[in-house]
Amino acid sequence: MATMEPFRGQGGIQMLLTAEQEAQHIVCSARSLKMARLKQAKGEAEKDVALYRSHMETEYQKKISETSGSSGNTVKKLEEETEMKIKNLEESTSKVSKEIVDMLMKHITTVRT
Repeated sequence: MATMEPFRGQGGIQMLLTAEQEAQHIVCSARSLKMARLKQAKGEAEKDVALYRSHMETEYQKKISETSGSSGNTVKKLEEETEMKIKNLEESTSKVSKEIVDMLMKHITTVRT
């Protein structure tokens, strides 16, 4: 019981109160550091998200431009192919149209008995 002697009375209570206050300061300090770290982490995460979003937007715009550019080329190519086919059909019909007219005239004017 000799070791408990200094904690008796007002001196012991005062030491406990001081220790409690120091503990509260330590806890408050730790909370402040924790909040500061959380804010820093949140800021870094927001930067990372903004950078990722920017990267994805750039990729998206690149894909859009590639797609729209190729669709424009595709339309132009299809129009050229269509014009060629129409021209070929017109040439073919102009070559055989006289023969067809002659054949029809022959069948119409021929009388079968």
